[in-house]
Amino acid sequence: MSLRLFLAVPIPESIADRLLTLEADVPGASWRSAEQYHLTLRFIGDVNEAIARDIDTELGRISAAPFEIALSGVGSFGGREPSALWAGVSAPPDLARLVSACETAIRNCGLAPESRKYKPHVTLAYLNGALDHEVAHFLSDAAEFRTAPFPVDHFCMYASRATRAGSRYTEEAVYPLAG
Repeated sequence: MSLRLFLAVPIPESIADRLLTLEADVPGASWRSAEQYHLTLRFIGDVNEAIARDIDTELGRISAAPFEIALSGVGSFGGREPSALWAGVSAPPDLARLVSACETAIRNCGLAPESRKYKPHVTLAYLNGALDHEVAHFLSDAAEFRTAPFPVDHFCMYASRATRAGSRYTEEAVYPLAG
């Protein structure tokens, strides 16, 4: 059996509630629910259960101290053909070190390195046919979005399953940050 996996920091309920207030009338936007909010550390993709177990073992070896992050500002991916809206992350060096440790763990399991540059963000909506000027209006309206810092004391491995209602995420493992 194959699992579609990714590593992420879950978003606390109080912060998710703030993110929900950003939902706006952007034609073509498919807004994420509070349960779908997360800060991806590394997308893994489809792997078999044996590789998933190896990844779990490697991730369990990560030693990192808890830290804080805050969400700050909004943006979009896709340029003139926008494909997603996101909330930005004020990312301390601790986050970069955690991302690097996750990347090392994944590579230790024989998987290919991540080819994309890491851009910490929380996806708010996926876009289908949204016009760049409509997205620009949203970005302008939500530009001042900020949250208070919140603790990151663990990260999770999630499985993603496609459903008719969109992706459903299942927590497969939790990795405490204890330093």
